[in-house]
Amino acid sequence: MTRPWPSRRGCAAAVSLLRVSECIFCKIVAGELPATIVAEDERTIAFMDIRPGTRGHALVIPRAHATDVHDIDPEDLQAVAVAAKKLAARMLDVLGADGVNLLNSSGAAAWQTVFHFHLHVIPRYSGDPLRLPWVPEPGDMDAIAAVGAELAE
Repeated sequence: MTRPWPSRRGCAAAVSLLRVSECIFCKIVAGELPATIVAEDERTIAFMDIRPGTRGHALVIPRAHATDVHDIDPEDLQAVAVAAKKLAARMLDVLGADGVNLLNSSGAAAWQTVFHFHLHVIPRYSGDPLRLPWVPEPGDMDAIAAVGAELAE
C-alpha cells in the first residue's frame, strides 16, 4: 500500500529514498521507464505526456526530485522554465500550434497527481476541446484588494 506524499512543509526532509525510488518521473530520469524524450539538458528532461490534452502535450521536469513548486531548487525551477519556453517555441514552429499553455499543479487540491515537480507544455489549436477550469467573471474589488493586502510583502 502506498502512503500519501508528505505535506509541503518539511517535504524535502521527509521524502525518503524509498519514496523517490517509487517516483515514476525519477524512473524516467534513471532510464528505468520508457518515455518519448523530446529535449534534455543537464538539469531537465522534456517528454511527451501519455495522457495528452492536445496533440504535442509534453512535460518538462527537473532531473533532481522535488515534490512541487514549494520544494524545487530555484535553479532547477529556472532551468525548467527556460526548457519549457524553448519547447513552447518549437510547438509553434514545428506543430503549427496557435498558442501554448504552461501549467503546473502544486498539491492534490490543485490536481497534482504525480508528486515530482513538472510543467505541462500544452500546444493549443484554434477550436481544440480544452477549456479553462473556471469562468472568468469580474470579482468583488473590495475582496480582491483585501486579499492583495494580505499577500503584499
